[in-house]
Amino acid sequence: MDKNKRSEIIRASALTMAGQYNAATLPMYGDALRLPNRKAIIEIIRLFQKLLFPVYYGEKHLLKLPPEQYSALLMEQIFDALSAQIAQTMDDDRARDVTGELLTRMPELQRMLQKDLEAFFEGDPAAHNREEVVLSYPGFFAIFIYRIAHELYVRDVPMIPRIMTEYAHAGTGIDINPGATVGEYFFIDHGTGIVIGETSIIGNHVKIYQGVTLGAFSPAGMQSVPGERRHPKVGDNVTIYAGATLLGGATEIGDNVVIGANAFVTTSVEPNTTVSIKKPEMTFRGKKG
Repeated sequence: MDKNKRSEIIRASALTMAGQYNAATLPMYGDALRLPNRKAIIEIIRLFQKLLFPVYYGEKHLLKLPPEQYSALLMEQIFDALSAQIAQTMDDDRARDVTGELLTRMPELQRMLQKDLEAFFEGDPAAHNREEVVLSYPGFFAIFIYRIAHELYVRDVPMIPRIMTEYAHAGTGIDINPGATVGEYFFIDHGTGIVIGETSIIGNHVKIYQGVTLGAFSPAGMQSVPGERRHPKVGDNVTIYAGATLLGGATEIGDNVVIGANAFVTTSVEPNTTVSIKKPEMTFRGKKG
């Protein structure tokens, strides 16, 4: 292809692209658009790791500081970086207020994550030590990000909470919407394929295994109604085994319930109940001689 032909193709395609930028249903081009930066948000997540689990993720030379100076230094960095990103979605003063509120919550979030850590260590016989959980368990990583994102979600921060949890989703296969409400001592085993919807409510001491869905019914044209729960509510001390699906905002799972593997639940379950599917009939055939 000669140079003139190449230029002609590029010009024609560029004109079409420019028209599509203008006609798109969402902003596509221009320098006035204020949007958070995904790469910057991922870096902020890493700062939170350094703050909440310093000996595992912190920089060695900084760990020589007294702990109160170390945590103050990290929180200063988080404040500047996070407030700048939030300011891309709302008023600058409100962005600083939200960031300050989140930092005020840091001691409580750290306590909650310590409880989650205990749930993992006590719930998984394959966990040789707590350090292994912090450094390598995808479920713990997903919960860590969710707990931070949820604090931003309840303060009506657009986009950023979902960017955070989708970063965890991409790396772990665990999809926890930042709007979900999750209690203490939450344990996710294996984790791959777990989906927890936006209006889900999960109590304390809940164990969820791989492939579990807490989802909503999705008839054609269904729109979310503000304040209306679309996803299940799960009580305390509940275990939900692999592949189970729980659907609907009217579905409530009582305390001390066990949901068996591959169960499909669309109605409420009374406390102290075990739900299981009928054992399938299996046929074994030997090889013909």
